[in-house]
Amino acid sequence: MVTVWEGFREYFREAGVPTDYVLYSNYEAQVDALFAGHIDVAWNTNVAYLKSDERAGGQCQVLAMRNVDVGYTTRFIVRVDAGAKQLADLKGKRFAYGSADSAQAALIPAYYLRQAGLDPERDVKPLHFDLDVGKHGDTGTSELEVVRALHENQADAGGIGDATWVRLLEAGQVNSSIVQPLWVTPGYCHCNFTALPDFDRARAQAWTDALLRMDYNDPRWRHAMELEGVTKWLPGQKEGYEAVRASLELAR
Repeated sequence: MVTVWEGFREYFREAGVPTDYVLYSNYEAQVDALFAGHIDVAWNTNVAYLKSDERAGGQCQVLAMRNVDVGYTTRFIVRVDAGAKQLADLKGKRFAYGSADSAQAALIPAYYLRQAGLDPERDVKPLHFDLDVGKHGDTGTSELEVVRALHENQADAGGIGDATWVRLLEAGQVNSSIVQPLWVTPGYCHCNFTALPDFDRARAQAWTDALLRMDYNDPRWRHAMELEGVTKWLPGQKEGYEAVRASLELAR
């Protein structure tokens, strides 16, 4: 993260909107810092953004997001020998969840199990991997544990970010004779740069405009962008968080 943000700090200096960064150990502390005025803009997960937006009466500004943050999906995966063809078939099966505050690996899977008519804690046998709680699934550790649990027959099914699933497939870390995809969710939004309603609009626009000009093809910025998993920055949007918002409400 230091490498990423040092690169971004240099970029913003050259772009004429000097920006410094602060790193927090968890998103709850970052949200508190935003509301305390210690920072002007927060790089938030979808969960952190929604908590901020609720706290601000739905008036938070979404300045920008990565191209990969739009249309993000969760992949339900299942052991071949579980015999499941649809979500409803998971009733009575062992279901592995990632960290409790991970949208892609816990909140969204539980939400869509409910949509399929299943209670996510009673109609399946839950196996929770609450690792790195506070980081909202950013580290991906719990998702790797979900996949491992299926391979080692500790669980019959689970849900992980589809991007994680694709990376594991490409790396040859999925035994397709044991684990296979079951279903992928509709798209939802992931991370964004969040500002409070009273953050100066002209200042916010100047900062956003500079960020949107960051060019992946410029070798000076490519490494930091690759580490952050972005090839193009997009204007922020408040749409696309409905399923995550609903999953948070159900988890209360």
